[in-house]
Amino acid sequence: MTKFLLKKCSSLFFSLFLVATLTFFLMHAIPGDPFTQDKAIPEEIMQALKHHYGLDQPLFVQYLHYLKGIVTFDLGPSFKYEGRTVADIITQGFPISLTLGLESLAIAVFLGVTLGTLASFNHLKWQDQMVMFFAVLGVSLPSFIIATFLQYLFSMKLEIFPVARWGTFSQSVLPALSLAMLPAAFIARLTRSNMVEVLQQDYIQTARAKGLNTFQIAIKHVLRNALLPVVSFLGPLTAAILTGSFVIEKIFGIPGLGGWFVQSVVNRDYTVIMGTTLFYSACLMFCVLLVDILYCFIDPRIKKEM
Repeated sequence: MTKFLLKKCSSLFFSLFLVATLTFFLMHAIPGDPFTQDKAIPEEIMQALKHHYGLDQPLFVQYLHYLKGIVTFDLGPSFKYEGRTVADIITQGFPISLTLGLESLAIAVFLGVTLGTLASFNHLKWQDQMVMFFAVLGVSLPSFIIATFLQYLFSMKLEIFPVARWGTFSQSVLPALSLAMLPAAFIARLTRSNMVEVLQQDYIQTARAKGLNTFQIAIKHVLRNALLPVVSFLGPLTAAILTGSFVIEKIFGIPGLGGWFVQSVVNRDYTVIMGTTLFYSACLMFCVLLVDILYCFIDPRIKKEM
């Protein structure tokens, strides 16, 4: 297990190094600079700004300073927001995105596993067809379409939930549902297909012959084996939900990290773009690592092969 963790951690750090390097050089390859505005800035002021932020130094020197800042957890200042650092922006925005993401993940897993289980135990019946219709609908519709529909139905017509903003639980329900629909559909289809296959195994028929009811069979014999592929899917899914809420945050006026990232791209705010990209990548890799570890405990055969 120790050897496995060391191998995974070394791979994680190397991947982060590649992401940081690629992001740095891609940002500096883009035409223009963070101080380009509609109104021309005098050359003296432009040079003073570049000198203040170290942009007049050779590119390789800037790269080394950037790597040093990553190691010391100093991602630098924002070029567009005076007095703000990248760490301040991440500290302010990520807890909101994390709350929204975890709520969406809980909804997605609960709906996906429940509907997938219902469909598998009613294979080729009307319940199965309804779940598959929901899954196809969830995969086909973009999240911003679902968000708009939910706003129209539950906010404007039924007046149950607020249209937008952030701060209370009721304001988080609609964005969380909008963000959860697509992963819930994927989980439902994945759970259904795996459980249908497991239900055809001989040991399931033996359990039924012993007189176990459907609930006992599902809990004791089916779910643990059928959900292994779902668990492996949870790593990238968690990272995608936590970091992929840009559009939803914009629609509902949520001040999460996604909004800061989009605005930094518009502003060509190099440090914020590079810092948030590296932070998102670290979240993705950390989630995948956690799932790999969890997988070992769920399936003892993997631990024996290490």
